[in-house]
Amino acid sequence: MYVEAQPAGDADLASVGALLAEPARTKVLLALSDGRALPASMLAAEAGVTPSTASHHLARLVDGGLISVAARGRHRYYALAGADVAELLEAVARVAPARPVTSLREGTRAHALRYARRCYDHLAGRLGVAVADALERQRYVVTDAAFTVSDLGAARLSDVGIPARAGETARACRDWTEQRSHVAAPLGRALLTSFLEHGWLERDAKTRALHLTSAGESALPAELGVPLP
Repeated sequence: MYVEAQPAGDADLASVGALLAEPARTKVLLALSDGRALPASMLAAEAGVTPSTASHHLARLVDGGLISVAARGRHRYYALAGADVAELLEAVARVAPARPVTSLREGTRAHALRYARRCYDHLAGRLGVAVADALERQRYVVTDAAFTVSDLGAARLSDVGIPARAGETARACRDWTEQRSHVAAPLGRALLTSFLEHGWLERDAKTRALHLTSAGESALPAELGVPLP
């Protein structure tokens, strides 16, 4: 039996805005914006709320389609619902005012996040922008609305163990701290994966920050011509 599809109206931006209007929920979303799946207890600590309050906020975010939940044994782990949610958070962050830093610990954390961090599955921050600039400057990628891998770039990236194909395009993700673009999509994921596997970057145990290692300080300029910020 044929059922006529009901026409859809404008996007309900207000429903998303209502989810983002609660500071505890935005802290949860930012904690998940590096692509990790985290338990409710860790997210409650990140948001600075009690476990029962966190459960309420997590349920709202799941119902709103911004995060997903999966059971692992007796525990439940939460993650962003997809890369489009990470893109949403980056877009909002670019126009949102910065929160004031009120302690040395907050200042240290803010500096680390601005220098290098995971943006869902790729490298962001000052270092991420520096990598994108270096790839473009050396014509490893050609930039228009996106990054397109050149023949030279495919050969050079393959030489250092980064899978890339000539003609492959990658989204230019606008960095919310630098207001310039870093490399996203499969190429951005391949770059970050390779940097981690080579030991050029290390994950922070508690935040989405990434730390440049001594090996990375030598290798990124030498192998890819990246001037370290």
